[in-house]
Amino acid sequence: MTAILGISAFYHDSAAALVIDGRIVAAAQEERFTRRKHDAEFPQHAVDYCLQEAGLRPDQLDFVGFYDKPLVKFERLLETWLAWAPSGYRSFRQALPVWLKQKLHLPREIRKGLHGKYTGPIVFTDHHESHAASAFFPSPFQDAAILTLDGVGEWTTTCTGAGHGNRLELLQEIRFPHSIGLLYSAFTWYIGFRVNSGEYKVMGLAPYGRPVYRQLILDHLLNLKQDGSFQMDMSYFSYCHGLTMTSEKFHHLFGGPPRAPESMLTQREMDLAASIQSVTEEVMLRTARHVHRETGLKNLVLAGGVALNCVGNGRILREGPFEQMWIQPAAGDAGGALGTALFIWHQLLEKPRTAQGPDRQQGSLLGPGFDDKHIESELNRNEAVYQKFCSDEDLCDHVASLIASECVVGWFQGRMEFGPRALGARSILGDARSEKMQAVMNLKIKFRESFRPFAPIVLQEFVDQYFEMRPGEESPYMLQVAAIRESLRRPPEDGYEDAFGIEKLNFIRSTLPAVTHVDYSARIQTVDSIRNPLLHQLLSRFYQKTGCPVMINTSFNVRSEPIVCTPEDALRCFQMTEMDALVMGHFVLIKSRQSAKTTELDREQHLKQFQPD
Repeated sequence: MTAILGISAFYHDSAAALVIDGRIVAAAQEERFTRRKHDAEFPQHAVDYCLQEAGLRPDQLDFVGFYDKPLVKFERLLETWLAWAPSGYRSFRQALPVWLKQKLHLPREIRKGLHGKYTGPIVFTDHHESHAASAFFPSPFQDAAILTLDGVGEWTTTCTGAGHGNRLELLQEIRFPHSIGLLYSAFTWYIGFRVNSGEYKVMGLAPYGRPVYRQLILDHLLNLKQDGSFQMDMSYFSYCHGLTMTSEKFHHLFGGPPRAPESMLTQREMDLAASIQSVTEEVMLRTARHVHRETGLKNLVLAGGVALNCVGNGRILREGPFEQMWIQPAAGDAGGALGTALFIWHQLLEKPRTAQGPDRQQGSLLGPGFDDKHIESELNRNEAVYQKFCSDEDLCDHVASLIASECVVGWFQGRMEFGPRALGARSILGDARSEKMQAVMNLKIKFRESFRPFAPIVLQEFVDQYFEMRPGEESPYMLQVAAIRESLRRPPEDGYEDAFGIEKLNFIRSTLPAVTHVDYSARIQTVDSIRNPLLHQLLSRFYQKTGCPVMINTSFNVRSEPIVCTPEDALRCFQMTEMDALVMGHFVLIKSRQSAKTTELDREQHLKQFQPD
């Protein structure tokens, strides 16, 4: 037996993953345990969980891998600070103590995190090698082109390559400071959202706007080539030397200072979002076509933070040259922990790999799970009122009826998801047919901006009947956007054409209004009986009752908090929101039957802790 622990830490979204003889045994992000969103500290809880899940002690590990090379990254930071001296001094002064105290001493930190009981080798893989490995090795393809895009690793920001069997080869790269990920983050910051967590808000805001600044971006900020390579005019940006993302020259070009966080969104921000989204999609498409020309392969795998741009992913699949595409569900830095473990197993140890379907990611349900005994103990400790069902069939029948009656249901089942998306283990579910559900869930459950769309889950066998996708096409990890079928769309109501931005939310656009974005798009998750059999059973029962195989699936959390991990987390979230029901294991809680332990004052105090994100 060969046990390999992969770790990502100290930059963004720390995580740990454990691979035994090439099989993914466990993986989790640190934020889920500490309840600090995007926790970047050493993933102590995630490491301990992975070892506990496998029943291993630290001294039983054969290898530990770290997802990038800190000395090379530090070299890049020093060169950047020197190149921009003296203007980079403030950034240098702020970052240097952390590097001297912790980041330059990773072997020490890792051994400390393993309680001083691991004495074996520590392998440092290149950042984009980790991304590439996380994309290719779990994929269902024996051969595939590889595309990784993110902010920056050591020096690389975009990388192309190819995977064959148990080996991958990286072919070409774009290097810092030229980065499509950092360009998108610069606009995220300028529009008033938080970098490294608000990019998906920009993507959700984009359909409300018009890409009126697209050409301005291409003329001034980005020299984009036909093969997807590009150079940026760095005079418009300050992320190399300052504590902000954009410069005064950038602000002058786009007509004013950055939007203040939490202030009212205007048509200008929507148009900026539409413009940078359009440019990003163009970069992704051109790069994908280039790697296809270079490799001649019919399949594509993606990873890196930009690979979470599901609108761009959808365009690559629809308009690009590849027959099939697979995206790492934990495409960001967290997935690097898994990538480095798989890289050690296949690439360094030269262990064979045979592609298998549907993939080796196991539905990305790789985190902690809790049995009915544990759940019932937690419910009793909190004096909860609940009903227990004896079978999955009875449970799904009851919950399907609740959702069909427009109840909002917290769904807590099995092992927690690895990656940023809730995929039916830590989810909030609702009726996609409801005309009021989007507003209710955004404002009363998620406590977030009203413009944010919700994703549909759909039985895979029906996906082409409801969305513009191929029959039986997979999108199991909610990483692809497709349009609602024309036959389900409603003709524009009076006044729709004259509405601007968020005003369009007031108009019904399809027979699935709660999941239809203003441009008739939806972020699809297909549900099959292999990856998540219980969710498939619930959705099948909902279809039998309603004739609709589509429901809303959004993450089980409130704004500014990570997705819930434990029954205690789920119960707290249930109490603090206006969720109608909570389903954990075979237990169902109805909000109206609970004692008034959580008052409106409690809820208001709870919400005060949220920071703009």
